[in-house]
Amino acid sequence: MLIKKPADIKPSEITPESVYRNRREFMKDSATMAVGAAAFGGAAATALAQNGDQLKASAPEALQRTPPAAWWKAKFDSVKPAPDSEPFFTGESLTPYRDVTRYNNFYEFGMDKSDPSSRSGEFKADPWSVEISGEVAKPGNYNLEDILRPMQLEERIYRLRCVEAWSMVIPWIGFPLADLIKQFEPTSKAKYAEFETLVDPATMPGVTSRFAIVDWPYREGLRIDEATHPLAFMAVGLYGSYLPAQNGAPMRLVVPWKYGFKSIKSIVRINFRETQPNTTWNDLQANEYGFYANVNPGVHHPRWRQDMERRLPQTLFSRQYIETRLFNGYADQVASLYQGMDLSANF
Repeated sequence: MLIKKPADIKPSEITPESVYRNRREFMKDSATMAVGAAAFGGAAATALAQNGDQLKASAPEALQRTPPAAWWKAKFDSVKPAPDSEPFFTGESLTPYRDVTRYNNFYEFGMDKSDPSSRSGEFKADPWSVEISGEVAKPGNYNLEDILRPMQLEERIYRLRCVEAWSMVIPWIGFPLADLIKQFEPTSKAKYAEFETLVDPATMPGVTSRFAIVDWPYREGLRIDEATHPLAFMAVGLYGSYLPAQNGAPMRLVVPWKYGFKSIKSIVRINFRETQPNTTWNDLQANEYGFYANVNPGVHHPRWRQDMERRLPQTLFSRQYIETRLFNGYADQVASLYQGMDLSANF
């Protein structure tokens, strides 16, 4: 069953968390009903109309802007819902939409967690292109529309674990990274995939800040076998709609078994190479940030223990602490990638 969104929903009426949850339950319950799709359209439109004013008052300003283009919105007309079983789903409570979009690390907009949502109002996600280079048969500059055209968008509900020892559960929309890689036909020399984030001083005030600690552009990398693993995901949306700027619009990586800094945002370049690339945090402080950055409760960061995590949301008087699992709970799927490696040395 495909998720259908009525054409008359206003761009400002982005699906709030409560409606998203109800929509997901509706789609599950209506799978056996012949009138499911039509019924959903009316129900969703009614729910959005009832919640529209409340949403406009509470949503970050960046989420109230018009989506980039008609073709982009059309990609969200049919999205495969996540299955109700691991590994593309977790039964844990979703992190509220407000927290997902207002508690972010995205230093191109600033160092504070609130900076990405409050300082990204000028960011533009359309037009957008991605440069493909290195050991591939089809290098070049590709418009985002051309990259996404053959993709069937799907939903995946993943845990996100930050090296700072906080975590979320987020319903992403996107497609397998492996499907993207196949488009460009890497050669046998392509052992690693290197990624770069946009650098735009005009819309990213953190880039020119005197407090910036990053040598721009932000860079990350994966081994090819990691990049083509079924769990590796290229996200273009969350909570049923397109990505807001603070979460890495228009396209960002999601690697759920690694710490969050590996899931690079707002990607403008992918370079396929034979040798391991330099990565931003590893270059800044190699003894604190390894290239692999696999979630590992047995290897502590100098400033943050990694055997426990704070699951957001939280308040001053209410904090939920849970035990961190190896590979963020995805060990059954990815442990074989690191067979024979010393995870303490290759952290």
